[in-house]
Amino acid sequence: MRIGEAAAAAGMTAKTLRFYEVRGLLPEAKRSANGYRDYSLETTARLDFIRRSRIAGLTLAQIRDILRIRDAGQAPCTHVRDLLAQQLTNLDRQIAELLALRATVAEFHDAAAVPDPAVCNPNLICSYL
Repeated sequence: MRIGEAAAAAGMTAKTLRFYEVRGLLPEAKRSANGYRDYSLETTARLDFIRRSRIAGLTLAQIRDILRIRDAGQAPCTHVRDLLAQQLTNLDRQIAELLALRATVAEFHDAAAVPDPAVCNPNLICSYL
């Protein structure tokens, strides 16, 4: 199938497919006699895996590593499990940081909700922050 058909089947753009090919996530496509890229059904399955991996927050380097393991004939399941565990740890840390940030912003907002221009320090840019 041509690049546009493969891209549509994967829910991506042709530009994304070319990018993945350059980055080593896709094997170089076979070329037809007229020079058009010719993708197989295996490519669309690979693109679907890449899409799901990106949704899970994996980096292109991590996805490339998984694909290399698979291309070497090994099951990457243990490696993927470890990456997902690391991703969960990172997400939990980010959520904690965002909750702390939200609490700080809420405190600033509460202080700004009851403004008293008489106590505004003229030496500060803004006394709310």
